[in-house]
Formats: sequence, structure tokens, C-alpha cells
Amino acid sequence: MLAVGGVAGGVGGYLGYQAADRSGPVTNALNTAPPAQQTGNAPEGSIEQVAQKVLPTVVQVQVQGGAGSGFVISSDGLVVTNNHVVESAASGGAIKVQFQDGRSASAKIVGRDPSSDVAVVKADGVSGLATAELGNSGDLKIGQQVVAVGSPFDLNGTVTSGIVSSLNRPVRAGGEGGSQATVLNAIQTDAAINPGNSGGPLVNMKGQVVGINSAIYSPNTTQSAQGGSVGIGFAIPIDQARRTAKELSETGKATQTVLGIQVTDDRDGGAQVREVTPGGAAEQAGLKAGDVITKFGDRAIDSSDAVVAAVRSRAPGEKVQLTLSGGRTVEVTLGSQPVEIR
Repeated sequence: MLAVGGVAGGVGGYLGYQAADRSGPVTNALNTAPPAQQTGNAPEGSIEQVAQKVLPTVVQVQVQGGAGSGFVISSDGLVVTNNHVVESAASGGAIKVQFQDGRSASAKIVGRDPSSDVAVVKADGVSGLATAELGNSGDLKIGQQVVAVGSPFDLNGTVTSGIVSSLNRPVRAGGEGGSQATVLNAIQTDAAINPGNSGGPLVNMKGQVVGINSAIYSPNTTQSAQGGSVGIGFAIPIDQARRTAKELSETGKATQTVLGIQVTDDRDGGAQVREVTPGGAAEQAGLKAGDVITKFGDRAIDSSDAVVAAVRSRAPGEKVQLTLSGGRTVEVTLGSQPVEIR
């Protein structure tokens, strides 16, 4: 009886409370005044502030059959993008650049480099453009916050954020079907990058460009459908891209850093030298066919793509110590060669 009484009393009390509550005043959110409009500046170092700084420098690059992104590097219209964004227009196809304020201009290719996947185009009849600030990709740390800006799926001016999830990742620009000639020494990020982001900037929290978004890992891609972001995107480090973009904008051509060897994966790990270029940097340092490279400077080498990416990350003329299987070391002065466009 005590138990029943207790429960009954509780129910009665609850019903009494509900009745009293229904008879009270009613408030409605639709009748309240909206909050005061935010007029202050975006907090320094916030994604909002980065977006405000970077967006005016980012463009959509349109070609027949598709579009990508790019960023302005000169006030008179030089734009950096990916080679694969404008490659289809290399034989004279039309290129149009659309700016964030809605204006657009025709453009032409100044120069392109398929091996580094960098291209420079020039927008016609423009002046006074906001230009991107270039940073240092060599300062990046894993876990550092970054922001990607571009036009994924034709959605112009899209901003996404994430972190640097890995560095010095060997990636073939054409995916698994790409050749070793297109291997990038990539920054890996989990900031959402999708088709159309290619050529757009990856920036640090100071709004400085630290990479050019170039590729995504997309396991469900088929010939009939493009894949989307799964949180694994890749960008060309700006330290490498800057050298190439400067050459392209000044001469229309690019040179690439070379070691002077052909390599293949070694079954025990490392990169096995298959062929040595006569008179090249490797031959001058004493490398021979059959040698296996296990370290490039301080960087461990576990595949042939890794050594190609490591070479691409350096400038011609730099001296690098290579470690070979068995512990032998050699010092190499890296060479260069003009990029051939087929």
C-alpha cells in the first residue's frame, strides 16, 4: 500500500504541475528580437579570417569539358593552377578565369609542367588584382591546421578546413595509372578536397599558400563517376611549386631536378638502381646499376617512388648524402634537365 501510495502521489503531483504550467505565460522565439548583428573583425588566426584574406585571390579556371581552381600571383593576371586542369586546352582550346566578385576574363597558357603538375595562365585585360601570399611548406608540421579553397563540383569559393595529416607522401599525379614521371612529394591533408579543387591553394592559418591541391585518394572512382573526398587529399608543396611557377612565368618552360638514374622497387625495401645516366649526377657520385638506395639525406626510402619524390623536393645543385644497402654512403650534387612536353 505504501508503494502504491507513493507512486500515486507522484503521478498526482506531476499532473498538477503540468496543469499549472499550461496556465502560465507562453513565449515564442519567433516573437523575440534578433540578436545584434556582428560587426567586429574576425578573430585573428581563425578560419573566418583566413577565408576573408584568401578568397579574393582564388579563381575558377574553366576549360571545355571541365573546371578547376587557381590562385592569383600577380596583380596583372598571372594565375597558378594544375597542369591537368588546363592540359586539354594546350592545343588552343578556350580558357576562362572567373574571379570571386563574379567577373571573368579569357586566359591563355603561359607555361606548364606535366611532371610537377604545375601550370601558369595569364588572364587578359585585368589589373589591380589581389594576390596570394606564398608561405614555406618546409615549415609544415603534422597536425598543423590548414584551409583549402577552390571550386569543388563547380561550387565556386568553397572553403574547407582540416590538418596536415602526413608529409613527404609519394603520390602519382595521375593516380595509380600515372607514370613515375608524375610522382609528387605531396602534403597529405584531411581538409575536404574534391574534383574541381585541383589547382586551388592549401593555406596555413596566416593565410599563406603552402601547397597546391592536386589529387585525392578516392577508392570508389570508376570510369563513369568521379570520386569524392574520403579525407585523404594531396597538395604540391609550395617550395617546389614556387620554383616551377617562377620559371614558367618568366620563360614559359620548366626544369626539373634529376639524379640521373632509373629505379625500381627492391624486394627487400628501398629503390634499386636499374640504369645510370652516363655523365649524370649519380654516375659522377659513383652509383652503379644494382645499388639499392635506402636513405636520401635523413629521409628513409622504401620504394622507387619515394626516391623520385625526394629528388623532386630538392633544387638543382643541392648536395645530398645517399645511404645504400650495406651502409655505404655517397654524396651527390643534384642535376637538372628541361621538362619535355609530349
